[in-house]
Amino acid sequence: MSEKLTLEQIQSFNGKYPRQLWYLFFSEMWERFSFYGMRGMLYVFMTSQLLMKDTDANLQYGATQAWVYAFTFIGGLFADKIFGFRKSLFWGGLLMIVGSIILAISPKELFFIGVSFTIVGTGFFKPNISSMVGKLYKEDDNRRDAGFSLFYAGVNLGALIGGYICIAVANGNLWTSFVPVNLRWNYAFGFASVVMIISLVTFIQTQKSLGQIGLSPLTHLTASKRKLYEYVTYFGSLLIIPIIMVMVSNTDYTDYFMYIIGPISILYLVYEMKGFSVAQNKKLIAAVIFMLFSVVFWAFFEQSGGSLSAFAVSNLNNTVLGVTFDPNGVNNAANSLFVIVFAALVGLVWLWMNKRKIEPNTVVKFGIAFLFLAAGFYVFYYTKFFADAFGKTSLGLFSFGWFVITFGELCLSPIGMSAMTKLSPPKTQAVIMGMWFLASSYGQYFAGILGANIAEASENTSNSAKLIVYADGYRQLAIYALIAGVLLIIISPLLKKLMQEVK
Repeated sequence: MSEKLTLEQIQSFNGKYPRQLWYLFFSEMWERFSFYGMRGMLYVFMTSQLLMKDTDANLQYGATQAWVYAFTFIGGLFADKIFGFRKSLFWGGLLMIVGSIILAISPKELFFIGVSFTIVGTGFFKPNISSMVGKLYKEDDNRRDAGFSLFYAGVNLGALIGGYICIAVANGNLWTSFVPVNLRWNYAFGFASVVMIISLVTFIQTQKSLGQIGLSPLTHLTASKRKLYEYVTYFGSLLIIPIIMVMVSNTDYTDYFMYIIGPISILYLVYEMKGFSVAQNKKLIAAVIFMLFSVVFWAFFEQSGGSLSAFAVSNLNNTVLGVTFDPNGVNNAANSLFVIVFAALVGLVWLWMNKRKIEPNTVVKFGIAFLFLAAGFYVFYYTKFFADAFGKTSLGLFSFGWFVITFGELCLSPIGMSAMTKLSPPKTQAVIMGMWFLASSYGQYFAGILGANIAEASENTSNSAKLIVYADGYRQLAIYALIAGVLLIIISPLLKKLMQEVK
């Protein structure tokens, strides 16, 4: 393939955003439709179709999502060392398509094998498209945060559409005129496969504009040797799918894995740090501290797929401002809607503040994120004061809680991805991005445990009593989030020293 654009030409773009960002935006948007559509269905499918208890479904949801994000570390590693970003993304997309087709064909009988294909595929896809976004900018380009904020809007546009449509179809609240009752879940999983194909085609058709970005890191080897490494990786990733299937279906195995993978990734980073300067290593230490705080953030935020799904199904009415909605569809999609509306605006606010030299640094943004998270969970707690005699409360107030939390997410997630690319040396960028998603994996894992504890406390109680247990649990999470945010702001001077010139 002849590469027409040089990296310098790509990075010397005019305006707020490089045109390549829009191509990656749409590819990621459709992939996130697939991912969040399936994520939104997991808990309800396990309780209603696989007949799991609420406690077990929470643990299973946490384990499944933990594996999804944990595998991004492995996918990032292979992209860095063998595939390059592009081939890794393509291979991951193919595996995700196969997984969702399997689920569309026979969701009950083939649930865990379909999910396992999706886990491995996401691991190869997710960290590498984010890394390519980072490569579109020079290291000192102040437009980077705004670019990641726009990219994050693409993530959430897909999450909004997929998060609402898939679960609403599965629950029989959407398109009932042409979706047969007995095939609702098949159709819902089928939508995820169709849009994943669109995502992959979008990337294939636009990748030429990326110049040298994302090509194989093994160009110094002979073609035959490079192919050998690639084929071994293809074969190995297929071999690991049945192993993942066994481990995902048994949450005890997930516990053991989570005890091991985090320390191993840290040890690997320490090994890599031996080849870097003291200044580079200080930045990497700062990156790890951000990752640890992000674990706490995602453990609370990701109640959306577990305990908040149960809360939506049992304890929310179905109207907002007089309009009828699927309550769990709103739980899955409200946050994404607010991100779409406000992400680009928040990015432009960072640019406006930067020009006036009043933009808060990354550490303070992280601290602010936790303050919004605390406020949002306090709103979830406050819904208990609006409940009727049947334990049903306001879907509108619940949606407002997601509105508040969204601003916390916008202060942490796109800024966090941007920070990882700024704090890591080029040769470990995909691994660092993988570790960033591995931190999300631990967040998902702990989210499942927290959700299971709430579910267990509300087991065999009336709907009204269940509402109180869930609401009081969210108040506890609000308090912990507030403490984490204040702590981050207090230690911000120390972190700023570690980050050096990175703002």
